[in-house]
Amino acid sequence: MASGSAHARAALAGNPSDGFAGAVLASCIGELRAWARAEHATEAGSDPPSALVDAAIARFGRGPCAVRWGTDVPREVGLGGSSAIVTAAVRALCALHGHALEAGELAEMVLAVEVEDLGIAAGPQDRYAQAHGGLLLMDFAGLEPRVERLDPALLPPMYLAWRTDAAETSHAVHGGLRERAAEPAVRRAMARLAGHARAARDALLAGDRAGFAAALDGSFDERDALLELDPRHVGMVRAAREAGASANYAGSGGAIVGTLPPAGPEPLARALRALGCEVITPVLH
Repeated sequence: MASGSAHARAALAGNPSDGFAGAVLASCIGELRAWARAEHATEAGSDPPSALVDAAIARFGRGPCAVRWGTDVPREVGLGGSSAIVTAAVRALCALHGHALEAGELAEMVLAVEVEDLGIAAGPQDRYAQAHGGLLLMDFAGLEPRVERLDPALLPPMYLAWRTDAAETSHAVHGGLRERAAEPAVRRAMARLAGHARAARDALLAGDRAGFAAALDGSFDERDALLELDPRHVGMVRAAREAGASANYAGSGGAIVGTLPPAGPEPLARALRALGCEVITPVLH
């Protein structure tokens, strides 16, 4: 038996421009992960049954395997829960067969499982973030993605909040945007979002916490101007900002991330819990 795991992912700035040759600053979340254990079997299967894991076994294609898996990543709130499951399964399969994949190869295989095999509309940032791990600026403007690793110690104190009763599939966001990809307004918005990701990176390197927070806020504001957002998600952002924090969607919807306010985490946590949110001060790495 061999095992693999993958952490949840929080986009900090630039999302969702990754699906449009943009750039995203993102980090993995230490407290939340998916795991998988693979062993040779006479018949391929997943336990509990999962189309994601079954598709990963089929694409890996090195004979039938049984994969047991689990996750504590909240599903459909924009934290890369589906891609974490697939990444963990592929890592377990690689370990079982003694097959090494470079991080980029792992990311592309996971993306293919979801997009090509299962028809999920998704951008590449989740898979690259989970394949590489850590705090990353991912730039998808060229023929090959460029991944820049940053020291997580550069990050100011952060919070992460999500509402499981306000879940929304990534397909709902990415699918609609793909249909509008040719619109000049969408292209301009994606370019500005990519600029926010790069500005967030530059602010971290310069020790400019206000500039970093502004890049997160700017990323949400750009999304808000472009899309019709779930009022529950917008309410989370507004509550966080009223408590003095910055706020951006951590992914497709249902979770937000930002810098803590000067007053510390407690006033912010009270405001968000009043809306039904889970709130943590995560270990981003």
